[in-house]
Amino acid sequence: MSRYLVSGGAGYVGSHVVLALLDAGHEVVVVDDLSTGHREAVPAGATFIHANLAERKRLDEVFAAWKFDAVFHLAALSLVGESMQQPLRYCRENLSNSLNLAEAAAQSGCLRFVFSSTAAVFGVPKSTPIPEEAPTTPVNPYGLSKLMIEQALAWAESAHGLHSAALRYFNAAGADPLGRAGEDHTPETHLIPRAILATLGHLPPLHVFGTDYDTPDGTAIRDYVHVADLAAAHIAVLPRLEQGSVRYNIGNGAGHSVREVMTAVERVSGRKVPHENGPRRAGDPPSLVASSARLRAETGWTPKHAALEDIVRTAWNWHLANPQGYAAREAA
Repeated sequence: MSRYLVSGGAGYVGSHVVLALLDAGHEVVVVDDLSTGHREAVPAGATFIHANLAERKRLDEVFAAWKFDAVFHLAALSLVGESMQQPLRYCRENLSNSLNLAEAAAQSGCLRFVFSSTAAVFGVPKSTPIPEEAPTTPVNPYGLSKLMIEQALAWAESAHGLHSAALRYFNAAGADPLGRAGEDHTPETHLIPRAILATLGHLPPLHVFGTDYDTPDGTAIRDYVHVADLAAAHIAVLPRLEQGSVRYNIGNGAGHSVREVMTAVERVSGRKVPHENGPRRAGDPPSLVASSARLRAETGWTPKHAALEDIVRTAWNWHLANPQGYAAREAA
């Protein structure tokens, strides 16, 4: 059994990473300030520490109290639109908090660091599917902040021997197949939960941004990867870190349009998705699809929930069982 620290373990992807680690028989310590996460999302069996990564002294106390085999760093400000309005905050907090955690880990002798990065580091790519070597030209402060962290971690390897894996997520989606965790953001900005919540009457009709893209049905195409598969990738990269730092794109390698997502929700739910069409959003590329060939080849990772309807079904089941998200559990 190993012991791992997970920052942001009360969040959407973080809680699923914690579940995967616990299911594998490991010990998990979660550090989260609950600014966007939910205490009830932290799986039973994990030790929870309410702390902000800006509190360097507190981090040193945590690393002094436990010896960790690796750190999974998922805590971050992550709203693209908000980052455009608060660029300095995003760059400052995401970078400085990550450096605090990485430095505390390195000084304690914990030299494996798995970092939650993003496809936003690529900006608007010239072609898809996108390999790791594609130019990194972020078009928003959120993507820039993640790229700066990747670059800082590269220097941390040469200076401190900290081996890191930067996992560039595409579109995380779905929920734990056993219903133990799901997606609950305020505000909710992701397409699949917004389509589901609109169908359930918990949100206004879904707004479709752009129907005139150069795609088969005119709507934008994105690569959706099941959150449980994403969590599995975090564990799969650990042995690879023994050889040094790596960067991986994580996606299914297949794209689905907005209309295809709506159709999948309708098939799973048996209901129509209420929606309205609108103009494109500035900066939205027609298609974003990952090439995860390197991750598959070097770690053996492969998605188990690749079908769009399977991804949507787990999300639908979770929202149906948790119409108020985690709020009902937290009020109990």
